[in-house]
Amino acid sequence: MANKQTQPASTAKRSDPGQINEVIELVKSYAKQETLGPLKNIGRKIGMGLAGAFSVGAALFFISLGLLRLMQTRVSSINHGAWSWVPYVIVSTICVLVTVFALKRISKIEKELN
Repeated sequence: MANKQTQPASTAKRSDPGQINEVIELVKSYAKQETLGPLKNIGRKIGMGLAGAFSVGAALFFISLGLLRLMQTRVSSINHGAWSWVPYVIVSTICVLVTVFALKRISKIEKELN
């Protein structure tokens, strides 16, 4: 039989330093791709959501203020005296109804997505 020459264990386990650096760089780039990319996308979505929420909130505020002032100027019987609180109740009720409707739509959309 022919003698098989085997390498010592210490030389068989040694790796090229260039390969190790390449693996390290590959792991770093993969980690950046899988963490920073999605975080940037989430940041954009959160920013757009906050901008939309602010816009809708401001619109609801100005529409309700305009409705309140319209009722106070056009309906003179409730403008003075004991019934002056009625326009505030009507506008507050409308705001609550719009908010409840929006929250129901949000929960419905969340259920559809999940």
